[in-house]
Amino acid sequence: MTGTVAAVLAIGGCSSSSGSGTSHAAATSASPSVAASTAASARDTALWHKWGLSPLPAPPQPPADKPVKLSATGAVPVFTHLPTSQKVVFITVDDGQEKDPKFIEMMRDLQIPITMFLMNDAIKPDYAYFRSLQALGNHIQNHTLHHPVMSTIPLARQKEEVCGDQKILTKEYGTAPLLFRPPYGAYNSNTKIAVGECGPRAIVWWRESMQIRNMQYQAGDKKLHDGDIILAHFRGPGELKGATMTQMFANLLRRIQEQGFTVARLEDYIQSPAG
Repeated sequence: MTGTVAAVLAIGGCSSSSGSGTSHAAATSASPSVAASTAASARDTALWHKWGLSPLPAPPQPPADKPVKLSATGAVPVFTHLPTSQKVVFITVDDGQEKDPKFIEMMRDLQIPITMFLMNDAIKPDYAYFRSLQALGNHIQNHTLHHPVMSTIPLARQKEEVCGDQKILTKEYGTAPLLFRPPYGAYNSNTKIAVGECGPRAIVWWRESMQIRNMQYQAGDKKLHDGDIILAHFRGPGELKGATMTQMFANLLRRIQEQGFTVARLEDYIQSPAG
């Protein structure tokens, strides 16, 4: 998302005629940047109002020392949040059944970062839809071929699910997924083995899940916390009692804003093995 650029002008007082010329030149040269910043801010605000929202703050710079560092070998870790003291949360969107063009428009307008965990059965009718979201800077991650309950199937079948999706997503989107989310959140020791052998280097769970108007919380205090990962899905009116994907997502952004958070990009807080 585009934040307001802060312009700080250091313009001296007119203590003499020679000084006034210098000050006027400095003010004149700075004015276009101030005008551009003001115009950008007004444009951003108008785009948020288009969706019935007020702008979220721009996310802070992610730490240079990433709070999660992934290894190229060994057991894959499982995490539900990222350790940070910044007032940020991360939005992940699963599956891919709903392909609402308005959602692409919304993401283009608002510049909200999302991480997509895509399942091939859902996305194969229209791979291009998710390329449009990827082009906005959003990452695509692994969510199996067919969405099975991973903990109920043998290791060989789990590897087929993870490796198969990994291969297709890499071919279609040009980048091998770094992360994996098990369908329904169900995984076991064999899942970790399958994920590790197929390419992703971490399993991502969540602390909150997006509902039509509110969120479902894992924590007893029913509040967001720094670094929480939020689960959402590509859903349409058939699953949302008539609501659209954009209406549900707008409600999610309102709930995040009400609690004083903004949205950051999950991958910006993770150091890949190559990084």
